[in-house]
Amino acid sequence: MTRPQDAVLSIQSAVACGHVGNSAAVLPLQRLGFDVFPLNTVLLAHHPGQGRGWRGHKVTPGQLGEILTGLEERGALARCCAVLSGYLGDPAVGEIVLRAVARTKALRPDALFLCDPVIGDDHSGVFVDAGISEVFRERLLPAADIATPNRFELAHLSGRPVDSLSAACAAAAAVRALGPRLVVATGLTIADEPSRVGVLADAADGSWLISTPRLPGPMHGAGDAFSALLLGHYLLARDLPLALERAVAAIFALVTRTQAGEADELRLVAAQDEFAPPQPGFRAERLA
Repeated sequence: MTRPQDAVLSIQSAVACGHVGNSAAVLPLQRLGFDVFPLNTVLLAHHPGQGRGWRGHKVTPGQLGEILTGLEERGALARCCAVLSGYLGDPAVGEIVLRAVARTKALRPDALFLCDPVIGDDHSGVFVDAGISEVFRERLLPAADIATPNRFELAHLSGRPVDSLSAACAAAAAVRALGPRLVVATGLTIADEPSRVGVLADAADGSWLISTPRLPGPMHGAGDAFSALLLGHYLLARDLPLALERAVAAIFALVTRTQAGEADELRLVAAQDEFAPPQPGFRAERLA
């Protein structure tokens, strides 16, 4: 149950220019009414996928630990109804995430941990450092309540091909067996409708599929924004199909607005009125 002034602790990357990682997640959560405490695992000038080289640095696990200690001393973790994690930067950051989750849940036993296992995508393959995939599979996913892999990450983590809806369901069940009670997989191809892309939510009590027209991509940061929107809407509604519909509607509007403006970065600020809460334009269908 959310309370006034509830907050989300968000542990992921940040960029000075553009919207990926925390730079994509903070505003959507704020527009949904949550304060956000961002712990930035890396600080870059812009997303490396822009193809112009990149400048910046990782934040060391020791530095992140110091900031987390400061938040604890300030009493901030007692306000957190959720922890959101994304791009780690370094395998050792996984232990900082686990520490944050454990200490938050000790104060708020009902707090959720959404793990976005950022490993790679269909466009680039694996793009994280050695050891990070294992940290997600062996340490973070077992502690997670919700996981949000893309199609590539779902296949990578499950060790299964994801080339059909039935295969995606099997892979999602395999990832769910690692620990999270809910797996929401994005970027799925709908076999009979190649012009559409699907989002699959798999839980112990059933699975839901929601699809939209496929938009050109890739769009850096869309997955980070989606995880934040899904978490926020789920915290508010506590209704999985409704949260899915609202998050998908919001991200579709965001990407559509970005492409209409021919921008190479998410037009997060321009589209912010679509976040809280949008009218669902796509329906989640329960799978048999």
